[in-house]
Amino acid sequence: QMVTYAPHFISTVIVVSMLILIFSPRIGFMADVLGFFGMDSNLLADPDAFRSVYVWSDIWQTAGYSAIIYMAALAGIDVSLYEAARLDGASRLQKIWHVDLPGIAPTVVVVMILSVGSVMAIGFEKAFLLQNPLNLSQSEIIATYTYKIGLLNADFSLATAIGLFNSVINLILLLAVNTVSKRVTGNGLW
Repeated sequence: QMVTYAPHFISTVIVVSMLILIFSPRIGFMADVLGFFGMDSNLLADPDAFRSVYVWSDIWQTAGYSAIIYMAALAGIDVSLYEAARLDGASRLQKIWHVDLPGIAPTVVVVMILSVGSVMAIGFEKAFLLQNPLNLSQSEIIATYTYKIGLLNADFSLATAIGLFNSVINLILLLAVNTVSKRVTGNGLW
């Protein structure tokens, strides 16, 4: 449990430092594993591997918190529903399908809407810290581009326009997902 819960509660800087150590070509154990299978051992320098490293590390960093949310939702399901399903002869899979999933559906919808609401705000910190000149072609995201335009190049008006455009697209996505969710499941944020 510690391996899945801890990354969410520790700093992104520390998670990125762990990734750099894990994927280090000299001391990282992943370099040995990948080298054993004849694969490129320096994934942080490979532009094509950046997205995979970023996504899998983000899944690792957020899976524990999501598990806590879903376990809390499961704990809120009435025990009498399980007893009734058991008396009706339901298998474990049928209990999951007919008791667990409907019981946590509102929680799943809210977590999905909140996740979509932050899809345009991909973690600047992790992308910026994992960025290097070798993987820059794949690791540049809107947030790092805005940082470079606004603060490094001092083009504040363009950086503001990019940030506003990003926020408008994010709001449209959030409203669309909430509307679709309310129509399909009857649950939404508002």
